Amino acid sequence: MATERDIVLIYSEDTPLTFARIEEISADIKPNWYHVKLLILQMPLQPVTWILRDSYINGEEFTMDGRKVRLELIECPEVAEKPDIHEEKSQGSKKGKVILLRDRKRV
Repeated sequence: MATERDIVLIYSEDTPLTFARIEEISADIKPNWYHVKLLILQMPLQPVTWILRDSYINGEEFTMDGRKVRLELIECPEVAEKPDIHEEKSQGSKKGKVILLRDRKRV
């Protein structure tokens, strides 16, 4: 279930449209409906509040102005372990030289 501070991808008509961060979820007067404040992550940043059912927050498709919309929770992909820069590559290739940007002199 998507919760506050989660990143979601907003789909419109089954096409990815934009990313948004869920800023706040607060209960509506109607049971199982919520005010969902989203920060649309595009320039300029734009906060919007949608009134959604709990199932819509969880990814179920709904319509807005006659268009199909859905939210998809974005999970951070697993990052592969970085190889040790001091290990030689398995196929006998030469080691690369590491250049630290902080050590570069300004011209």
